[in-house]
Amino acid sequence: MPIQPGERIPEVVLQRIRDGVEQVDTRTLFDSHRAVLFAVPGAFTPTCSEKHLPGYIEHFEEFRKRGIEVYCMAVNDPFVMQAWGKSQLVPDGLQMLSDGNGQLAKALGLEMDASSYGMGVRARRFALYAEDGVVRALFVEAPGEFKVSAADYVLQHLPD
Repeated sequence: MPIQPGERIPEVVLQRIRDGVEQVDTRTLFDSHRAVLFAVPGAFTPTCSEKHLPGYIEHFEEFRKRGIEVYCMAVNDPFVMQAWGKSQLVPDGLQMLSDGNGQLAKALGLEMDASSYGMGVRARRFALYAEDGVVRALFVEAPGEFKVSAADYVLQHLPD
């Protein structure tokens, strides 16, 4: 069962891409912060590259004005995430996170098996809003959909 609003984000170590690759745990990312984490099934895939990440780039300043950090996560290696971020002109501050082994996706109960597409286990397409490490809102897409995890939708549905 997926994580639910009111539950703490599990403690997992991810790789964050900045000037290089660094280890960062979810406590550091989420405790004492308001944050939106959105996950995509794969960097450089069509919907992720044409709609999902570009929407968060477009609305990035709106999240920041509300005091919300923005994190993009995929079950890809950190070098792929870094290259994807550069190719998409991700602004400074929008953090690209590698969940290379799918540990956070699994801990959240939001993994999917994309083996039939040759992609192995990946994160489902979702977004979550957290305050101080606790999920306050969760937006999980139905298979093949792209609606509720879009940046504009999430912005409209954030709790006050």
